[in-house]
Amino acid sequence: MSSFVIEGGHRLSGNITPQGAKNEALQIIAATLLTSEKVVIENIPDILDVNRLIDLLVAIGVKVDRFSRESCAFQADDIHLDYLQSDDFMTKMEALRGSILIVGPLLARFKRIGFPQPGGDKIGRRRLDTHFTGFENLGAKVSYDRDKNRFTIEAKRLKGANMLLEEASVTGTANIIMAAVFAEGVTTLFNAACEPYICQLCTLLNRMGANISGVGSNLLTIEGVERLHGTTHRLLPDMIEIGSFIGMAVMTKSDITIKNVAYEQLGLIPATFRSLGIQLDRQGEDLHIPSHDHYEIANYMDGSMLTIADAPWPGFTPDLISIVLVTAIQARGSVLIHQKMFESRLFFVDKLIDMGAKIILCDPHRASVIGLDNAFPLRGVRMISPDIRAGVALLIAALSANGISTIDNIDQIDRGYQHIDQRLNALGAHIQRVS
Repeated sequence: MSSFVIEGGHRLSGNITPQGAKNEALQIIAATLLTSEKVVIENIPDILDVNRLIDLLVAIGVKVDRFSRESCAFQADDIHLDYLQSDDFMTKMEALRGSILIVGPLLARFKRIGFPQPGGDKIGRRRLDTHFTGFENLGAKVSYDRDKNRFTIEAKRLKGANMLLEEASVTGTANIIMAAVFAEGVTTLFNAACEPYICQLCTLLNRMGANISGVGSNLLTIEGVERLHGTTHRLLPDMIEIGSFIGMAVMTKSDITIKNVAYEQLGLIPATFRSLGIQLDRQGEDLHIPSHDHYEIANYMDGSMLTIADAPWPGFTPDLISIVLVTAIQARGSVLIHQKMFESRLFFVDKLIDMGAKIILCDPHRASVIGLDNAFPLRGVRMISPDIRAGVALLIAALSANGISTIDNIDQIDRGYQHIDQRLNALGAHIQRVS
């Protein structure tokens, strides 16, 4: 297990380019299973979760030609169906939450798939009912072997259906879309997730020969087709990494420009950070964050305390709740952070309190942050990364703190952030990776 040792208190400066979007990459790579032709993907992030999914595809027979660290060609023309029943396949599936995304494509092409409960961040209950209900609506049968903790989904044929999703699950929507592209007839999805990454998936599939309309809305119509062909696709920049860099720049009083952010795809992210009093200057497709010695949290028009809460898109993404919380520590004023979707995601704040932050954890979903206004710097401590986003929030706190901090279990951070220590050290950070 590796750790970061961080010497805090250094201001950073320069330009940084966000990686390709992790959550989009997992969906798009899974979608390559829908065709036997070659699909080229560009701007792939070099992170653990994505590399594990690529390794899983290689193991099941997908040919992967890596032109560079960021570009790969995938060709799923010789899938090893026997391997899909093996213990090795089950072990690889268990190691990665994103492995659930291959279920829809494999069901669509081969009509049967068995798999275990997938892994991932321990941030609360993350049920798969939306996926399973969607597959059942398309005519599949879902069974569960409790002794082996193994699901089996099979269908002699998939048939289009009208369905109202109980929740606007991003991975659930993606999985149902990928299964429905080969279903007979028309499928309509109400309350579908409409994140930019879902739009990207639909755009990719349409270029491959699918017939999906309503892209960008929460009502999708999918007319089934018989086959898909190859194409080329470029991933968006990672909006979660962009938000993380905003918080990092502000907490370290740094002057940083984030390059090529695809600003129009950021939704409420800029406005949410601006509500904390943060200045963000758009320069074309770049985002400049000047040095902040002070920034003041806005109140509502009646003077009451600001609340920042997550919500399905176009609401504020839950993956940035941890980052917004840590950024508020040195603001002037107070804010209530409400994490609605996952009941364990705020449990890392005890480490921030150890560092000197004024935070009251009201319950598993809400934390009140009383800003220090940079009157009292945080102090370095030893801590452990519980999940990807909390790990980076702790890294941001450590970069701003006086003294030395150590973050253990940084494999969690590596799952979602590409060579983060090297990239931040190039801006002037002092981060050492140790075993």
